[in-house]
Amino acid sequence: MDFTLTEEQQMLQDSLRRFVDNEYNFDKRSEIIATGKGLDKGTWSALAEMGLLAFTFPEDYDGLGGNAVDTMVVMECFGRGLLVEPYLATVVLAGGLIRDAGSDAQKAALLPAIASGEKLMALAHHEPGNRYNLNRVNTEAKPSNGGYVLNGRKTAVIHGGQADQLIISARTSGSAGDASGQSLFLVDAGASGLTINDFATHDGQRTADLVLENVQVPENALVGPLDQAAPLIEKAFDLGIAAICAEAVGAMEALNATTLAYSKERKQFGVPIAKFQVLQHRMADMFMAAEQARTMAILAATNADSDDREQRRRAISSAKALIGQYARELGQSAVQIHGGMGVTEEMFCSHLFKRLTLINLQFGNSDYHLEQVSNLLLAETA
Repeated sequence: MDFTLTEEQQMLQDSLRRFVDNEYNFDKRSEIIATGKGLDKGTWSALAEMGLLAFTFPEDYDGLGGNAVDTMVVMECFGRGLLVEPYLATVVLAGGLIRDAGSDAQKAALLPAIASGEKLMALAHHEPGNRYNLNRVNTEAKPSNGGYVLNGRKTAVIHGGQADQLIISARTSGSAGDASGQSLFLVDAGASGLTINDFATHDGQRTADLVLENVQVPENALVGPLDQAAPLIEKAFDLGIAAICAEAVGAMEALNATTLAYSKERKQFGVPIAKFQVLQHRMADMFMAAEQARTMAILAATNADSDDREQRRRAISSAKALIGQYARELGQSAVQIHGGMGVTEEMFCSHLFKRLTLINLQFGNSDYHLEQVSNLLLAETA
């Protein structure tokens, strides 16, 4: 398989790497996190001007008609600088759902607004105690006054506190654990009865817990077909997993670079520790882990848009499982080479390791995805 980027993708990668290196350094990132706002409006506007917020949307809705491989290029560069802006939440997850399942009116109203940077969105699906099970939805949506009334709780909503509008999953039939009976609804962040508890995560990102108490939405708030949202939700998260796999590769590449630079500066016994053969071997292993992770991220990206569920799921879960393992090994090695300095807030190393740790947990950890791959292989041989 040819893993070479197209000329346009290579130009995008070069441009984004320059942007991250020149416009989004460690100090600026720290300042953005300290504000508690979850993003820098100047940076978000710059991303919109570069066309990044429109990349994967149809041209009919001010998009550029890109695919998951384009998202991979973007997210890998974001991983190098650990951008905290809500690209994953707004463009990949929520924007992807509107693109794939929204009505013509919803697409016309939302996709150009996302592409221009005017609207932030988030997908609220996970609930307390569901432990990666996408079908365990207890939030209810019942017909009321020509629309629906929503009641329930959502947890770990990525950039939920920054969103102007949320896509919220709810059960319209069946019981918790059923794949059928799930539906998606657009809910304004300021809707009556909706409580949003925004907080920072360990890696400097923002997330939120939601409480819905008799939240009324109109009939046209329904996204996609009634009772049949499960496949849409699954594919949306598969696209999200492919995106954070690419982000992990970028973070691993940055972690290798900062560790190599530190090893050339840090001296022990009068010489840089980079001259010690055992550390050279360790850093060679770290480089190989990053390259293996890159291969798996490419596998995930090239299958993320597929409508073949089994093929897509196997590629996505394989990538997530192995990248989680590689990231942990590489991160631990980087911290050990840095010594005590590797876990201090002043060192970029610690922030990269935190983000890689959270990526491993997000949307299912390595053990969970190894189980998914195993189940798919067993089903094939049954």
